[in-house]
Amino acid sequence: MELDQILQLIEKVSDSSLTAFDYEADGVKITMEHGKAEQVQIISEPSVQPKAEKVPEKAEEKEGIFVTSPLVGTFYAAPAEDAEPFVKAGDVVKKGQVVAIVEAMKLMNEIESEVDGVIAEVLVKNGEMVDYGKPLFRVKA
Repeated sequence: MELDQILQLIEKVSDSSLTAFDYEADGVKITMEHGKAEQVQIISEPSVQPKAEKVPEKAEEKEGIFVTSPLVGTFYAAPAEDAEPFVKAGDVVKKGQVVAIVEAMKLMNEIESEVDGVIAEVLVKNGEMVDYGKPLFRVKA
């Protein structure tokens, strides 16, 4: 499905009296709930993964909780180009604190820490494309 087709679909669902809509084909799943723009998701892997989880490394498992991307989009470490990043390695974070933004289809989705702890590692670069479930941060609880 092309981007213009997806945008037309969003417009049609928004203008209708539907309260929810699901579409799945060729490994792409689209879920929409009318009136709740933050619920629009496009995922390429039809698996359910929590936002924060333990993710093992290849040879050695690093300690910590991994904050992962809940959707496919562009990762932004700061609220604006010229602004300081939300967090960097060594920063203390609280559960529910915004740590990044993932932009998907012109919607800015705030990514929140699922745990209290210290940012041990930032795993992606500003402006990098991320997939659903991709680890963004490693947090030592």
